Amino acid sequence: MSPTKITDKALCEALCQQDRKAFDTIYERYWKRLYRYAFKILEDQLACEDIVQEVFLSLWESAQSKEIVHLEAYLFRAVKFQVLNMIRNLKQTSDLETIFLHLPDQLGADHFVKYEEVDNILKRSVHALPEKCKEVFRLSRDAELSNQEIAMLMNISVRTVEAHLYKALKSIKKNLGQIYVWLCLISDGLILLIF
Repeated sequence: MSPTKITDKALCEALCQQDRKAFDTIYERYWKRLYRYAFKILEDQLACEDIVQEVFLSLWESAQSKEIVHLEAYLFRAVKFQVLNMIRNLKQTSDLETIFLHLPDQLGADHFVKYEEVDNILKRSVHALPEKCKEVFRLSRDAELSNQEIAMLMNISVRTVEAHLYKALKSIKKNLGQIYVWLCLISDGLILLIF
């Protein structure tokens, strides 16, 4: 029987038995449509490829434990969920980047000691990051490389770069509680940006 004539239901049943041909047929049937769906929202080729790849990987890994009744709806919901997660994570990352952009470059002599303490807390936070995460963060912030440039340099996907940056900023954000006290002393304007 031709792969185009096999129903989604039959493919799902075969997939439950870890049938690689069924998986390949599902992949060929849906990957372009799922990619286009994600691309209409994100307009980022690499991110969309990563999302679709993750959805299919999850489909394969959970095939034996999940009963999928409507394959097409399941796949599109999974892509939608991944896209929404990425948007949410990128928004949180950009919120933190806004905070870093508004930290003053130069301070008066009376604020210098306070600024040094804030800088020390940030440096300790970065130093405590896992090695790859730290490297991605430093390439982004110190070398000012784009996510695409970091991905090419480290031979990882842009999505992985974004995940490392999100993890780094999330970890640093935990330490903002310590920084909050110092920011109160430095500038009232910064507090409005952070909280």
